[in-house]
Amino acid sequence: MHARASAKLSKLAAEFDSQVIVSHEGQEADARSIMDLLMLVAAHGCEVELAANGPDAAEAVTAIASLIADGFGERGESDVLY
Repeated sequence: MHARASAKLSKLAAEFDSQVIVSHEGQEADARSIMDLLMLVAAHGCEVELAANGPDAAEAVTAIASLIADGFGERGESDVLY
């Protein structure tokens, strides 16, 4: 996941009260931390898992999954899925 995608994901995660964790190949990242997300080294097209705990966990996971499915709003720029 590149810096711009990480920034968008962390900004969205910060809108929720729940803690959201993004996992990739056994590594976990706090979705609110751009640096944690960058350290996942989740390349284009890879699979990530989302988990959340808190009062709005379902909404947080749904919103973040939608952002990822939409290519972080950058599909028109590169037509690449993340």
